[in-house]
Amino acid sequence: MSQDFIRQIFSESQQVLTQFMNDESKMEAIAKAGEHMVTAIQGGNKIISCGNGGSMSDAMHFAEELTGRFRDDRVSLPALAISDQGYLSCVANDYGYDFVFSRFLEGMGQSGDVLLAISTSGNSTNVINAAKVAQRKGIKVIGLTGKNGGELAAFCDVEIRVEHLGYADRIQEIHIKVIHTLIGLIEKSL
Repeated sequence: MSQDFIRQIFSESQQVLTQFMNDESKMEAIAKAGEHMVTAIQGGNKIISCGNGGSMSDAMHFAEELTGRFRDDRVSLPALAISDQGYLSCVANDYGYDFVFSRFLEGMGQSGDVLLAISTSGNSTNVINAAKVAQRKGIKVIGLTGKNGGELAAFCDVEIRVEHLGYADRIQEIHIKVIHTLIGLIEKSL
């Protein structure tokens, strides 16, 4: 194995993180997203998260850290990821995969909730459809996107974009840092 290749990977990751951190608008967007999430929880509402592939794993990670435990002992907080395999296969079979997240929000989302919509390209049709339903229902949309934000950007109340045009793994690395930061902000505020 080439150590130069390994160093190149870490160096690229560090560059993307540094660029993201040095953009004040990104820090403001994270703070605003955290405020929306805290307001939802304080109002008796919940945070629903969704994404595909690695982004689904991030959506699940976000929800389990809030309902379970992140850094400190505290009460369980109302969050869930749209990730149940039985549900996903049912809706995908009956309506198509483009509607697996939006259909869930139609039934479970309520005004005052928050949707954490994760798409590294910003062009995942099922995530965009969820954001559209969320807007119609009075659910705030926090978008974690990448590249140029894609179509999802237009449906976000707060968009946190990682403007990296390379592979999605660099974007996902920042997304998980943002997720951990949001959880920290929520815990600190509550």
